[in-house]
Amino acid sequence: MSLLMTRRGGARIFSVNPVAKIAGLAVLTGCLLLTLDWVSATVAVAGELVLFVAAGLRGRTLWRRTLPVWVAAPLAGLTMTLYGRASGASYFQLGFVHVTEGSVAIGVATLLRLLAIALPAVVLFATMDPTDLADGLAQRVRLPSRFVLGALAGLRLVGLFVADWHSLELARRARGVADTGRIRRLLGQSLALLVLAVRRGTKLATAMEARGFDSPGERTWARTSPFGRAEIVTIACGVVLGGACLAVALALGTWNFIFT
Repeated sequence: MSLLMTRRGGARIFSVNPVAKIAGLAVLTGCLLLTLDWVSATVAVAGELVLFVAAGLRGRTLWRRTLPVWVAAPLAGLTMTLYGRASGASYFQLGFVHVTEGSVAIGVATLLRLLAIALPAVVLFATMDPTDLADGLAQRVRLPSRFVLGALAGLRLVGLFVADWHSLELARRARGVADTGRIRRLLGQSLALLVLAVRRGTKLATAMEARGFDSPGERTWARTSPFGRAEIVTIACGVVLGGACLAVALALGTWNFIFT
């Protein structure tokens, strides 16, 4: 991982091309989706944590970004343990709750599998800049520039929608409108936000068209989307880790092909 580019924002992973991140993540996720067993998922989680640390994500930064995953995965595993398909020795039964050897195995495998799939997705997408992603999709993947730039412009407006929602809430409170009735207030603010969104979208589309974003000719870009050794290493990490998960599961006999 020393081949990664220079740090930005305290972690080298920020400077890797988003296209490479998505490619590596897609390979790893595809491998994990082929089997439901605890061995392959454990190998994936261990490898991902090592790669995160090597890429510059450490301590508080890593835990803060992945906290929702660490909370949701055990809950999903517990649900499968309590209500999963009963098989093997029975440990506990009360109504619909039936904890067996098979349900415990499924619960543990589900917990680890969710961690293995969700952890890299959360971390990689949290370290992507929307503009860098748009540059990569247009220049490296060769997606239509009109589609990419339109999606980028729409994504940039999400923060404004949040600010508009807060401003609408304060304005309605100042006018004494909908002080009571939470559902009525929610519907009213949603309609007002929709009107603002349509107006802003129309103005943005007109401004982008006036600046030539809808031009049919060959488009130039203000900055290039680099794709070098750092990106190759990132994709290789996903391929190697995904292959290692499958190889270890096959070697230990825990392979459980989900499509059978």
